[in-house]
Amino acid sequence: MFFIDVQGTLIEDNSKQPIRGAIAFIDHLNTSKIPYMVITNSTKYASDEFLGYLNSIGLAIPKDHYLDPLMVLASHIKLNDKIAAYGSNAFLEVLVSMGYTLDYLKPTVVLIAIKEDFNADEYAQMIEFILSGARLIGMHETSLYVKNHKRYPGVGAILKMLEFATSAHYTVVGKPSEAFFDEALMRIGRQRPDIQFKDISIISDDMSGDIIGAQELGMRGVFVLSGKYRTANEILPHLSLDQQPYAVYADMQEVLESL
Repeated sequence: MFFIDVQGTLIEDNSKQPIRGAIAFIDHLNTSKIPYMVITNSTKYASDEFLGYLNSIGLAIPKDHYLDPLMVLASHIKLNDKIAAYGSNAFLEVLVSMGYTLDYLKPTVVLIAIKEDFNADEYAQMIEFILSGARLIGMHETSLYVKNHKRYPGVGAILKMLEFATSAHYTVVGKPSEAFFDEALMRIGRQRPDIQFKDISIISDDMSGDIIGAQELGMRGVFVLSGKYRTANEILPHLSLDQQPYAVYADMQEVLESL
């Protein structure tokens, strides 16, 4: 049974096309009726739109096998909250389409998603709002953001910076928050009752943003080198013994061949 990441795991970060073995792996799970959830931190597009795109490129993921942070955002932020949101224009448009109110004067929430061109003035504005009492929430806690073959600080890195600057604690909507994994566990349980975290292997290209948190809950981490990291030596030597993944593979094709 599997939790499966998307960016850098099922689809390539730049071309957004399926990575070697990704289509065959999903087809194998579907044919074999192996329980799985595709759990992505994607927030740039509405949930149905992004799942539709994945389906259109050959990834036959049923709707009830898919979960992203936008689908659980209401458990963290209410529609009457005033949100200072930071991320891509597409992300801001999705928030408005969901009925949320953007406010950059007296927000009650500072909400961080990802983009590659945050600037110093935006960070200064975030800090002022947080020091004035706004809650700090991240859509996810990814370590790195990859675009055009460049690696930028992920939302997790930005949250850590703001926490250090303001001494304010933050909460996370998507991975690797326990609440998000609990939601994914509840949904995979509809495919087969009584599934526990110890029964699940999580496949991802993000050790810090996905796998370590999942392993702390009892899951087995399967680290793929098809996304954020070019070699295992870029990250694994910096982790403690108990943070090491259960297995390391080049891509989904190698994962499939290991079954």
